[in-house]
Amino acid sequence: MKTARALSLLLAIGSPAALAQAPTSPPPAAPVRPASLPPFQEAVLPNGLRLLVVESHEQPIVSMSLSFPAGRRYDPAGHEGLAEMVAGLLTKGAGGKSADEVSAAIEGVGGSIGASAGPDFLTIRADALTPNLGLAFGLMADAVMRPAFAPAELSLLRTQTLSGLKLELAQPSSLASRYFAREVYGANPYARRPVPKSIEAITRDDLVRFQRLRLRPGGALLVLAGDVSLAAARQLAAKALAGWTGAAPVATRAAAPPVRTTTDILLVHRPGSVQSNIVVGNTTFAPTDPRFYALTLANRVLGGGAASRLFMILREQKSWTYGAFSSFTRPAGIGAFHANTEVRTEVTDSALREMLTQLRRVGGEPVPAAELSAARDALVGSFPLSLQTADDVAGAVAEARLLGLPANYLATYRTRLAAVPATAVSAAAHSAIRPDRAVIVVVGDATRLYDRLKAIAPVRLVDVDGNPLPPSQLTAQAAALPLDLARLVPRNDSFTVMVQGRPFGYQRGVLERTADGLRYTEETAIPAAGVQQTTTLTLAADGGMREVHQTGKAQGQDTKIDMTYAGGRAKGSATTPGQGGAKTIAVDTTVAPGTLDDNAIQALLPALPWAAGARWTAPVFASGLGTSLTMTLAVAGEESVTVPAGTFQVFRAELTGGPQPVTFYVTKAAPFRLVKVAIAGTPIEMQLVK
Repeated sequence: MKTARALSLLLAIGSPAALAQAPTSPPPAAPVRPASLPPFQEAVLPNGLRLLVVESHEQPIVSMSLSFPAGRRYDPAGHEGLAEMVAGLLTKGAGGKSADEVSAAIEGVGGSIGASAGPDFLTIRADALTPNLGLAFGLMADAVMRPAFAPAELSLLRTQTLSGLKLELAQPSSLASRYFAREVYGANPYARRPVPKSIEAITRDDLVRFQRLRLRPGGALLVLAGDVSLAAARQLAAKALAGWTGAAPVATRAAAPPVRTTTDILLVHRPGSVQSNIVVGNTTFAPTDPRFYALTLANRVLGGGAASRLFMILREQKSWTYGAFSSFTRPAGIGAFHANTEVRTEVTDSALREMLTQLRRVGGEPVPAAELSAARDALVGSFPLSLQTADDVAGAVAEARLLGLPANYLATYRTRLAAVPATAVSAAAHSAIRPDRAVIVVVGDATRLYDRLKAIAPVRLVDVDGNPLPPSQLTAQAAALPLDLARLVPRNDSFTVMVQGRPFGYQRGVLERTADGLRYTEETAIPAAGVQQTTTLTLAADGGMREVHQTGKAQGQDTKIDMTYAGGRAKGSATTPGQGGAKTIAVDTTVAPGTLDDNAIQALLPALPWAAGARWTAPVFASGLGTSLTMTLAVAGEESVTVPAGTFQVFRAELTGGPQPVTFYVTKAAPFRLVKVAIAGTPIEMQLVK
């Protein structure tokens, strides 16, 4: 019977009369309504802590966030990274509990706790089921009031942070972001970024001092969202935070960002790069500026997604990049707008010109109605998805209140976006996006970019460490390395291979004198990465290359090199691993006089005349690739390095121009011993053991 009724219904729907009544176009969109959020309840506790409760009893869970004006902008000069180190350690042992005990306590009841530091605020977050809210409150209170800052945890976090920094500083996108912040903010604290030296300078006393000065109830904001009432939150806070006092830290006036009147380009020379990272932007306005809504729409049109102008033009139409985007920050102080992309070196100048054209266009002409409508619909429609959980609500409410936004900001966000007229969008873009007074940062191979970029705007040239470079240095001619082979004494060096501070393998290098020259044998084993490799090379008594032989495996694929050097030619074959399997190439090509095989560089380092500021550009043959390269080895600094073999005063030398930059750490005193090797873009280091 059910089947018969269903069939009758289908026949009725398909009848001519029914079809005639069917709508032929979608109904008009309903008016945008304010977001439906639970009411906020606020209170100020006796110790000055602001308490805000967003009460919702749909699920038995509560999310908490406790925020302080203690973000990265408050890091002391020379100790950049301090706020993040404090945040990283607050929940790694507190209130007499070790890091493992804190984790076991909260995870044992299905909750979580952690802390992070942003540009302005340090925030501790916790989630717990309602019956366990007291436990989560107690753990949060311990983290704020009684952090252990255990030396072992500090040492571990420092190692992890330094390892992460090395990876970050090797990434061209990270370099571009860092230099952009420095250029756009100048002496303002928002320009600051941690570096290895600042992380190494941080002591436990610094952590304790920062916590006592910055993590105070005065000026802090505690937000609870979920299955909790204001009365219950008051009781929990009174119990867990008993005895916690302290006025808000005295506010300090930050330096104003520089005012720009023209556009220029900071070109960061990264030798050998086959792509360029481009960032273009400028400072904008304070978080409460009424242009925020109009600029949000303008940014969506310009570069806020895969349907934006930058993405469609630079990727879909020009095929210059995998993606091009724009965004703007909204810190407590002055924000910044930026557009960014990564393109092939050959089209860097074309891509930059097109980006500047689009930045001028979005502020110089009205946005077409259809394009603006699509941007508005995307933003208005996606906003509710950002407030689906108690944690989402707690975070959004906290951010709005910390930035000084109105109490109804979240509720009216969609309606205010929907009400922005087209004229306001182009006006906001014109005032907040200033391509003719912009900061432009390009990270790439300056030898191929400098002349092209000069045609767009004045260019300032620096190396990856920010040291000014004269353009003449880009045209340095390659020459044989000035080797003093008398310094090469027989040696047997052992290195441990470290990955993020942990031993993962070893490398052993043996240099021997033969009757008519030198022989160097290098054995590398990294079991976790499936690497096992042995390389043997021979050189003539004058340092000229003779032969290179390499055998091994990498991730299950064979590696093999057999190369001879004679009569100005390199001949042989090379088998290297790849995504589709090992690939073998035949080599028979001319090489420049004085060319070294890339596998020989490490062996010959002690034979160079090391000195502060030393720099050599030499012809090198990458035998595994069958390619001639021009590589530069330059002393970038001097420092103290501690490895298993001891503590050494070293030259830090950067090798660039090859497939991957490498940093060598060579002792300042004879016999100029190599004590550490760091491979850019990876967490891998080799440290001398003996």
